[in-house]
Amino acid sequence: MKQQLLLLQDVDSLGKKGEIVTAKPGYVRNYLFPKGFAVVASTNTLRKQEALRAEREKQAVIDRKESEELAMQVEATPIEIRVKVDPEGHMYGSVSAADIAQLLQEKGLPVEKKSVLVTKPIKVTGAHKISLKLKEEITAICSLSIIPEGVNAAGIEAVTAPIVKAEENETETPE
Repeated sequence: MKQQLLLLQDVDSLGKKGEIVTAKPGYVRNYLFPKGFAVVASTNTLRKQEALRAEREKQAVIDRKESEELAMQVEATPIEIRVKVDPEGHMYGSVSAADIAQLLQEKGLPVEKKSVLVTKPIKVTGAHKISLKLKEEITAICSLSIIPEGVNAAGIEAVTAPIVKAEENETETPE
């Protein structure tokens, strides 16, 4: 049997602070109650509901402003990562949401892994547009460049690669 709960904190995929929600007993017992995210909705706790809602609305205004500022910073800050590739140009690894969040954090932008909307890791080099979902449903688009090692940012191969090609051409001289 699902219980009615009053949320004391925002919980992703369940609700916002001050809302009355229902959840499965295991989720309530093992996650919501131990973390202090919810209490059982009784007559006493329902009195707190309006205060929690007002507090949530004030916080929403602050969060929205911060998210809009962060979105502008993210969109103005392109990020790049260098990856190892095989001779055919295929990446050995991949770039995940955690990698993208870490790159943004290194640039001084407080973006969490859960905010990066990448369904599966990226396994192709080149330019990519990454969507971010920030607080209060604000979205931002981040520019990510995945550059193979041995290639500079302009796409010109490093000095060692042409030398190797030149040696290959010398061995294949026609007679």
